[in-house]
Amino acid sequence: MYSIDIEAEKKEILKRYRGLLRVYKPKTAKDEKQVRRAFDVAVNAHKDMRRKSGEPYIYHPISVATIAAGEIGLGATSVVCALLHDVVEDTEYTIEDIRGLFGEKVASIIDGLTKIKEIFDQQTTSLQAENFKRLLITLSDDVRVILIKLADRLHNMRTLDAMVTEKQLKIASETIYLYAPLAHRLGLHAIKSELQDLALKYIEPEVYASISNKLKESEKGRARFINKFIYPIKKNLAAQGINYTISNRAKSIYSIWEKMKVKEISFDEIYDIFAIRIIIDATIETEKSDCWKVYSVITDYYHPNRDRLRDWISIPKANGYEALHTTVMSHTGQWVEIQIRSKRMDDIAEKGYAAHWKYKDTMKLNSRLDDWLNRIREMIESPDADALSFIDDVKGYFFLDEITVFTPSGELRTLPANSSVLDFAYAIHSEIGTTCVGAKVDKKLVPINHILKNGEQIEVITSKNQTPKDEWLNYVVTTRAKANIKIGLKREKKKFFKQGKEKLEKLFLKNELGFSHENIREFIAINNVSTLVDLYYAVAKDRIGPKEVKFFAASAIKPGWLNFMIHPKRKTQIDGHGKDLVNNKEGDSKTKLAISKSMHQLGYEISTCCNPIPGDEIIGLHLSPNKPIQIHRTKCNKALELMSSFGNRVVKIDWKNQESISFLAGIKISGLDKLGMINDISKIISNELNLNIKSFHLEAKNGLTEGEVMLYVRDTDTLNHLLSDLHKIEGIKKVARVD
Repeated sequence: MYSIDIEAEKKEILKRYRGLLRVYKPKTAKDEKQVRRAFDVAVNAHKDMRRKSGEPYIYHPISVATIAAGEIGLGATSVVCALLHDVVEDTEYTIEDIRGLFGEKVASIIDGLTKIKEIFDQQTTSLQAENFKRLLITLSDDVRVILIKLADRLHNMRTLDAMVTEKQLKIASETIYLYAPLAHRLGLHAIKSELQDLALKYIEPEVYASISNKLKESEKGRARFINKFIYPIKKNLAAQGINYTISNRAKSIYSIWEKMKVKEISFDEIYDIFAIRIIIDATIETEKSDCWKVYSVITDYYHPNRDRLRDWISIPKANGYEALHTTVMSHTGQWVEIQIRSKRMDDIAEKGYAAHWKYKDTMKLNSRLDDWLNRIREMIESPDADALSFIDDVKGYFFLDEITVFTPSGELRTLPANSSVLDFAYAIHSEIGTTCVGAKVDKKLVPINHILKNGEQIEVITSKNQTPKDEWLNYVVTTRAKANIKIGLKREKKKFFKQGKEKLEKLFLKNELGFSHENIREFIAINNVSTLVDLYYAVAKDRIGPKEVKFFAASAIKPGWLNFMIHPKRKTQIDGHGKDLVNNKEGDSKTKLAISKSMHQLGYEISTCCNPIPGDEIIGLHLSPNKPIQIHRTKCNKALELMSSFGNRVVKIDWKNQESISFLAGIKISGLDKLGMINDISKIISNELNLNIKSFHLEAKNGLTEGEVMLYVRDTDTLNHLLSDLHKIEGIKKVARVD
């Protein structure tokens, strides 16, 4: 419980403001005066407001301003805006008041931040999707809006403990799904990593605590190893007169967890838990050659892994990152990653876009960051205005690795990894993409879905008779290509709108169905199409016809039957206390869930994407009035995506303590091939633990065995007991639950 002491709070507010000034260090008296005025306005405006924790609300804007100045490197205008970012939304001040006190630029940025916050407060189906699109729209006006919003989100994540669990999950999911990728693309590596770590803390608290503890336990050992490793390097760099600093950083908790999952290895098996960073003091003219000199010194002492050399000095990453990375073998047999960069490169690596802007004029840079912002603006201006569709197209693009390819004239183009010829064609021009029929890659003829590799030269072949096809969406990864293909497809499909509508109206009439908006909406839902245009196109092309309409007519006659047909394995029961019991027919099991009384009339669905079982942390998502609540594990990737897009639809839900019941779960097994292994595995599952197997697949190849078993378990304790027992079988090296 937070106890209020007004005098102590006043002292703390002044202390935090002085801390801001130490970080910001105003360059002129005018700047200092402007910041002080903003602070006074904010203190006065928020004087009666408190955060969920009970603390004075003014702590938040001061912290956001401190992050904006110290961790992002923004200047006076941004610090002023950070201090005032909630004033218009939460107090009696208006944009006109801000314009009169601080000028047009500050008012414009505050207006952008206020509009973003307004979206949060609207209860719409695509609340978070609209918010994210709004975030990107502001890039067209002033990138500082985004940077301040990221500072705001970071402080909210640092103080998330005060929120209730559902709110924590919603905010953490949105952060990891939208804000961390945005920070990554803007070059804010440290902020991206902290956002991911803090999100993991709430989505998977046990995983976060386990990895965090292991990092602390191994800290002293790492320090001893690093000191011994860098000693000869330091000695040689000093002898050559190179001014440098050496530091080391542990990998973020989130990235360690991602690597453990992807590679299916334990914490102890990750070799690059940390990286050594060498930052040299060099001029812009000599920094590249000096970085290679340092590389030469390192490889004089340690053998490099040639496959792990990354030259981001010659061609920087799209987010502006420049560095030379190498991985070398230590004398103790351990691989060590070393990052080499100049002070300027380090500034950009830590502070991203803000630092890049500082050096832009000096270096005459045509930044790929600016190119990226231009591409975002193009996407926003696309006629396809659906926010959820926009997010689906944009989200993956933030984290994708990149390749560099060349046009026939030798112009360099950067594309996401796994881009196809079609992606390249659309990157050149939308018309070239729309009419693309193939390409010559390094003079060799290839189809439009050919995947490009680094350094290839591409000449696109077009035909005026070519038009986009549905399958093209499976051939591309870039947002620009997807958006243009959808526009082209929609244009083609609209030609059949009238024909399909008339045809469907006749079929409805024949089956005594009203051609009403409600019936059409339900018909769209059960036929798995997205829009009216898609529906009428499918009807015109006879992909949907009399059979589907007849089925719909039958379901409409019998209330509730349609829902059963869509979800035949689920049935809802109500217990005497106003809580629902969800009955999962698979394995003759009863899924017991405790739901609030207000939700008792709805159906429920155990999601097959993650197969939650009792003991798992779960959430419910009520996405549509006409669909059942979806039950997911909190760490399920699909759940993270849905919570991010529909955060206002999260339903509080828990397992009930009921009689012994069964749930479908999967386990992966790998190890050395051994006679009788199948018998050993099935003996533990069936005889010792008395569990029912649904499917069993084990394959031996070149002395190794890999397999997957689907079976019914009662809860996570049973599953963990099974995993432990199977791991004891001779020859089995890894056993893990299928996620």
